[in-house]
Amino acid sequence: MKSLIIEDEETTRIMLEEYISDYGDCDHACDGKAGYEMFKKEFENGNPYNLICMDIMMPTMDGQETLRKIRLFEKEKGIRSGDRVKVIMTTALEDQKNVTEAFLRGEAASYIVKPINKKKLIREIRKLGMIE
Repeated sequence: MKSLIIEDEETTRIMLEEYISDYGDCDHACDGKAGYEMFKKEFENGNPYNLICMDIMMPTMDGQETLRKIRLFEKEKGIRSGDRVKVIMTTALEDQKNVTEAFLRGEAASYIVKPINKKKLIREIRKLGMIE
């Protein structure tokens, strides 16, 4: 499994990378714009990500906008819905509107409310069929 963590908070980024790296290669970006560029570059190099864990609230480009751009890129490349990168949104927000917006559009596969513990994250990744 090849993963990308898009998270502006360094402590959370390091923690997520530690949790996920046991299951394969893991890269990270500190904001949505950088994460989107990494996603595109790896796709175009023939080595796409299988999983993205992405914060909703970030500077430069937030998680909602980043996810919309990722899905538009996949659509333009002819990627079918079932073959798209799996995205787990992470949030510290209590606001249901921000938490559920990506799911109502069918763009995110899951979400986790912070603080994130390893057990909770791995359970979500298993639900997505990414690991056994």
